[in-house]
Parts: sequence; C-alpha cells; structure tokens
Amino acid sequence: MNTELPQDVTDFAAVVVKRLARLGGPAAALRAETDDHVRQDARAALSELGAFDLDVRSAPVDLLAAAVLCQAAGATALPYPIVEELLAIDGARLALVNPGAPRVDHGDLPGDWVAADLDRNRYRPQPVSRPNATLGPFLAPVNLTGPNGTVPAADVDLYLVLGSWRILGAVQRCLDIATEHVQARVQFGKPLAEFQAVRFVVADAYVAVAGLHELAKYTLCRLGSITARARAADALVLRLKAADTAHQLLRTAHQLLGALGFCDESEVSVLDRHTQPLIRLPLGAEALSLRLIPSVHDGSVETLFTGPVSA
Repeated sequence: MNTELPQDVTDFAAVVVKRLARLGGPAAALRAETDDHVRQDARAALSELGAFDLDVRSAPVDLLAAAVLCQAAGATALPYPIVEELLAIDGARLALVNPGAPRVDHGDLPGDWVAADLDRNRYRPQPVSRPNATLGPFLAPVNLTGPNGTVPAADVDLYLVLGSWRILGAVQRCLDIATEHVQARVQFGKPLAEFQAVRFVVADAYVAVAGLHELAKYTLCRLGSITARARAADALVLRLKAADTAHQLLRTAHQLLGALGFCDESEVSVLDRHTQPLIRLPLGAEALSLRLIPSVHDGSVETLFTGPVSA
C-alpha cells in the first residue's frame, strides 16, 4: 500500500519547513515567552505561506497541506495557535476546552475566540491574564459563557486530527535530537549509540513514531469517506495515540539526554514544555480512553474484529 502524500503536498511541506526554520525554531519559541513580537512574526510567516487561505473543511488537498503545516509547526514549536485559526468560525479562532478547567493555548492573543467541548457545546471564552507557567507557557485560563448552541461535529474531529499532526512533528524532532545526541556522546570510550540497551530504546522510539505517522495519514485520508460516528472515533483514537507516543518519546529523549534535556539550552526542553497543552487538552489520555469505550461497543472503532462488541 502506498502511503506517500501527493507530490504537491510534499513540495509544500518542504517550503513550510524552510520558512518556519527562518523564524528560529524552538529558540524563537523560547524568546516568544517574553517577547510578543515573535508571535506576530510567526503569524506573518503563516500568512506568507498562505496558511489562512486553506479550506480544510471541504478541500481534501488543502486538508493534507494543513496537516503537514501543523507537523512543521510542531517540529519548530511554532508559538502560534495554527490549528485554532485554521478552524476559525466566522473569524473567531476555535479552541477545544474542558469546561471543568477551561484553558486556551495562546488565549491571550487579541481577536475573537469560540470554545467548544468534545460534546460540541459552544461557549464564548473570556480570557484572563496569562500566568506564564513553565509547562504550557502560553496557556491562558478563561471564563466560559454558555453553553449556547453547538459547533459542527466535523470541526471537533478536525481539531483533534490536526492537533495530532502537530504533536507528530514535535515527537519526530525530539527523536532526531535524541538520536544525534547518542551518536555524538562518547561514554566509556565509545558513542552511546553503540550500547545495545540504548539501541533498543531508540528502536522502540522509532517504531512508535513511525506508527503514529502512518496512523495520522490513514486517519486524515479516511475523514471524508466514513460515517460521522466512525470519524469521531478515528479522531479520538489518533489523539490518544499521539498523546501516548508523546509521553513515550519525551520520556525517552529526557532519559537519553540526561540533565541536558531539562535545560532550555536544549530544544527538547522547549519542545516538551510547549507541547504539553496539546497532550493534555482538552482531555488527558485516560479521559480520552473512557470516551472511546462506547465506540468500541457499537463498532465505530474498526479493528480486526469488526461489528459491535458485547459489553
């Protein structure tokens, strides 16, 4: 089975990687924590790339382009809410929130916002001051007004899928950094990469990331050809897989880099801190798993065992 993306999407991805790299990558994201001009520069770069002209809701090729754009944004820790703006509703950025503890990444940015929970209930968020936390430095608590109406189910699914592509980019970059480190770091007279235990850990990490990448492509290409219930289940499965893979990869990267991985001089530290909102919001892995249980019972989740599963 050929899982390669179309050539025009691949070419677009190459252009995106080069343009976002010019912003400075994770180092620029680190500066953005104290300098809002960096986030303005990030938005300008996205505008130059034509990101906000993509029709992710009805044009399949544009959706593929948006996915690789989000992947590159994750790899560079782009300090801008690209998924939220790609799915803007009437000019207002869309954010998925947990009504029990509502927070919006980059919610302090000027402009209108629309919030929704996983049950599609629509809220109007009112951001308060950003606390500048270490993990998720751009997270802003919000007060919710509502619920008032709903948002389209497809928008919720797209939000989960595109966010998963951003997580994919971050873990791919962390794996590259960790691999480069063990190849260069000499311990007991030879590179760490020559120790069998290290090779096993890196091999497991590569398998996990490759699996997430294939699932991300598979899910994206199925969105327009399956039922709404199956689409929702696919989106949840992908987000759960992305969160689990991120936990594994970040743990592996920190283990291999040692204390360096917890210092902001290392890109792994910045990628980790800036990716935490994607991993944890709107719900963590355990809560996502619980939401999937009904889909397993009614057959919405496709496995080797098709059809409804008795409780």
